[in-house]
Amino acid sequence: MGRSFWALLIGLTILLSGDPALAQSTLEQRLEAWPEWSLPAPLPRPSRRDDLVYPDWFSGLWQVESRDVDAPDEQPLIHSARFRPDRRGRLVGDRSFNATAIGRALLGEQLLRVEEDPDSANRQIAWLKGDLQLETTVTGRRQELRELDTFLADELVLQILHAPGPPRLSRIETLSRYSRCGEAICAEQWQGRYASPGESLRDQTVAQHHYQLRFTPLPESAPST
Repeated sequence: MGRSFWALLIGLTILLSGDPALAQSTLEQRLEAWPEWSLPAPLPRPSRRDDLVYPDWFSGLWQVESRDVDAPDEQPLIHSARFRPDRRGRLVGDRSFNATAIGRALLGEQLLRVEEDPDSANRQIAWLKGDLQLETTVTGRRQELRELDTFLADELVLQILHAPGPPRLSRIETLSRYSRCGEAICAEQWQGRYASPGESLRDQTVAQHHYQLRFTPLPESAPST
């Protein structure tokens, strides 16, 4: 989650360093490298049916409050988020619902609608006013559940803004760490934006953001946005 379209992993990977008690995960190592991120990232490319699968404690409807750690005086971004089982019984984010909620909070009426690709769990198109389309495709994903109550997820997405003239490309990586906080969920996100493919000789981040989030449960009968 965060300020780009959701964009967040399949597979449990633990790297052992001698003593199993000192085991460190791939995503923890990635976090230690922040903000000096570069590509390629240690994120397998998902298949069309792969999705980010969440622990069962994410189930339901939430109000999400997101704060920019580097801009504490800014008002928090507040939106809804929903997680429910897919047709395979996996708990996943309702991507079109969540992307629409975030988009409305950020862009207001500039966002017209969000459509999911029926052939891929990893592609969305947001339709914007002014004959603009934002295409978002997950190109890398990893997730790890640590000690049952801490969940890490990392996604790399390719975003293409289709507008009059040449399309504009960007790549965004978002690493999230979620923990249970009673009935709520506390989270941090680290996000890096890379230059367009071929634009730079070194694939290092050109901008970084750090967010703190809190998920508060809502009744399913609450307004959707």
